[in-house]
Amino acid sequence: MWFHKSPEVICIGSSSKDIFFPTDEGIIFETPDDITAKEKIAFELGGKYRVADRYEAIGGVAANVACGLARLGRSVATYSCIGGDEIGRYIMHELDRIGVVTDLLTTYPDAKTDLSAIIVVMETGERTIFHNRDANERLVVESSRLKGAEWLFVSALNGDWHANLLAIREAKKQYGQKLALNPGQHNIREDAKYIFEMLPEVDVLLLNKDEAIELLMQSSPRPTDDELNDEAFLLRSLARHGVKMIGMTDGKRGAWGYDGTELWYCPIHTRTTVVDSTGAGDAFGSGFFGAHLAGRTLPEALACGIANSGSVVGEYGAIEGLLDEPTMETMRKSIAPERLG
Repeated sequence: MWFHKSPEVICIGSSSKDIFFPTDEGIIFETPDDITAKEKIAFELGGKYRVADRYEAIGGVAANVACGLARLGRSVATYSCIGGDEIGRYIMHELDRIGVVTDLLTTYPDAKTDLSAIIVVMETGERTIFHNRDANERLVVESSRLKGAEWLFVSALNGDWHANLLAIREAKKQYGQKLALNPGQHNIREDAKYIFEMLPEVDVLLLNKDEAIELLMQSSPRPTDDELNDEAFLLRSLARHGVKMIGMTDGKRGAWGYDGTELWYCPIHTRTTVVDSTGAGDAFGSGFFGAHLAGRTLPEALACGIANSGSVVGEYGAIEGLLDEPTMETMRKSIAPERLG
């Protein structure tokens, strides 16, 4: 979709195609000695497994969040990269269909569009992702191309991501834009200090609890293990470093929100059986952020994020279950966040 006026939001980061293979095969077993992967799934080496069906959808945080915002009626563009292949054309078509502005989507004719094969455990909806990245590694953010948008939504950055983030920070300063940050796990692991030092520039921060812990391990003095396991401590500490509003998730435990004054918690709320957890985090992000754009209060934004994620997990992929504004409003009213402080 092409707009003659600038979009309200530019979502910067990755786009891909996801192919889902639901299965009831495989053996799940615990590996408690492996702190980074305490559960694994195993298949017979050399085996061949038939799946009854497969599902295809757009993937990548920038694309997912842009689709979520478009579904809520916001004017939004995706700043990302695709290859000159069938998968790239599929992504372009789907973004157009959903209502996302595509004039900041760069096509590299000699690149492969990013692709993920996702094994979904049918019993629980948990998934294992096999991901190939090519086109998004060529991401180059030019600050001049960001002019006109009110908000920049920055997710996992690839390519020379330090340079890309610097260009985004320069645009924010030059054009007086607001910044929503959903830092990529690999960005945090490669250089958490760099992300941590830019927190004072962030208007809305979206992340999960593990990412919050990794960021705050950069602070001095380093927090204790008990402090790092305390959601209230994490949120208040991030706010003290300059973040204006925070939405933090922790999987099945729900989500927390903090604006420097009020601290709120909301448990998960699913309206259907969980079939795939892949898009839950991105759906929370677009629901929470979209509500903030609409002038909602913090507890209302938290409820909208929970409603959106609870809907998405009932479908395969990160797009199909996204809520439109009227449905979001109806579902939000059935969710009651709890004020903690």
